[in-house]
Amino acid sequence: MRRARERGRAEFGWLDSRHSFSFGHYYNPNHMGISVLRVINDDTVAPGAGFNAHGHQDMEIISYVLKGAIEHKDSLGNQFVVPAGEVQRMTAGTGITHSEYNHFSSESLRFLQIWIRPNRLGLEPSYEQKAIAQSGHLTSLITPDGQEGSLTIHQDVSIFRLKLASDEGELLEASRGIGYLHLIEGGAQVNGRELGPGDALGSFGELLEVRAREDGLIALWFDLPPEEG
Repeated sequence: MRRARERGRAEFGWLDSRHSFSFGHYYNPNHMGISVLRVINDDTVAPGAGFNAHGHQDMEIISYVLKGAIEHKDSLGNQFVVPAGEVQRMTAGTGITHSEYNHFSSESLRFLQIWIRPNRLGLEPSYEQKAIAQSGHLTSLITPDGQEGSLTIHQDVSIFRLKLASDEGELLEASRGIGYLHLIEGGAQVNGRELGPGDALGSFGELLEVRAREDGLIALWFDLPPEEG
């Protein structure tokens, strides 16, 4: 169990970031990631502000925009706006430089930044983004082979968006062995435990019985391999 209130926090005036796992100046040896999932940062960026150009290497970086829009530029020549609801995947590989800014000057940007270790080093850098409509309770956002219109990733990992209305339920099982459920909006009862926005729960082989509370539920479900790949 990872409670929202127990996450690390970084505040810089223009940025308010909550860290599920050790990141930057926040270090907790009990929360270094799970399987190949290394980072989930919940970032709120002030109007017009953002991250100046900086570099990454050998990491799969996913941004899921919850509010507002990201203005993205990178050393591959990509220059895009990523609006709320869209998903972005960037393979850093041998090295990539990018900047991320709040596209709007009058409203905050909020997005989840997710880092996943790739299945091999030295990949060619690449970029994808897409709006993926909800289809049923579980919708594929990221998969190794781009199934069901999802974005691709260089790792044996699938990421799904779970969306439930009030009192709807879903049974979650990680086909690869390890699961991680991260709540974004609403609340749920999961195997008898009450979870709210920002809470998360890992699964090591057991089924998760999820039942949405009266305000419904939006969450990410990570299907992860048992060991780093």
